[in-house]
Amino acid sequence: MIAIFRREFKAFFTNPIGCVVLAVLFAISGFYFYSNNLYGGIANLSAVYNIMYTVSMLTIPFLTMRLFSEDKKQKTDQALLTAPTSLTGIVLGKFFAALLLYVIGISITLVYALIIALKATPDWMVIIGNYIGLAMVGGVIIAIGLLISSLTESQIIAALGTLAISFVLMSIDVLPVLFSSSQLITTVSEFLSMSGRYSDFTIGLIHYDNIIFFLTTQALFIFLTVRVLDSKRWS
Repeated sequence: MIAIFRREFKAFFTNPIGCVVLAVLFAISGFYFYSNNLYGGIANLSAVYNIMYTVSMLTIPFLTMRLFSEDKKQKTDQALLTAPTSLTGIVLGKFFAALLLYVIGISITLVYALIIALKATPDWMVIIGNYIGLAMVGGVIIAIGLLISSLTESQIIAALGTLAISFVLMSIDVLPVLFSSSQLITTVSEFLSMSGRYSDFTIGLIHYDNIIFFLTTQALFIFLTVRVLDSKRWS
């Protein structure tokens, strides 16, 4: 797993996509931090975290689109699948490489908090909650991206597929509105609501059940990716 992790993490910087994703996260969050906090004199970083949430959903699919699709396109996937490494190790190596790059990208918000702390007293629980929430949601999207990337050699299809599935999962809250007469749909949608669980983090509420939910969802998509690769290994 370590070898795969190093290879993939290094590839993010030899390939422009990793640098582009970091640049987008830094640039957009920096603009909102300057306009709302430095220029506007506001100590609350909510606007920055809100835009980071949206930008993360839009950029992560492009971060994960090449993780398996590129190997398939270059015909190196069979060599990878027959390497003396478990399929789980391969998937986890790629997952943690993408997750680390993303975590680096959102860590700029902690720098903003330290800058604000020079002049005011930020609400650290809200800041930490937002940071953990972004990391949890980002991990789910990365896991989804891994699965979609393992199913196609087209990086564009992988990116669009990841974006579409992530959007559906994040928008599941609309189901109770569309099916207001069904208590079952309301109950299920509330349980599966990622945006609802994420919103708890944004106000500084770090519930263990929400963390377990996000980690379990990540594990599910990672497991499905391993199963896809396993079927290809024996096909």
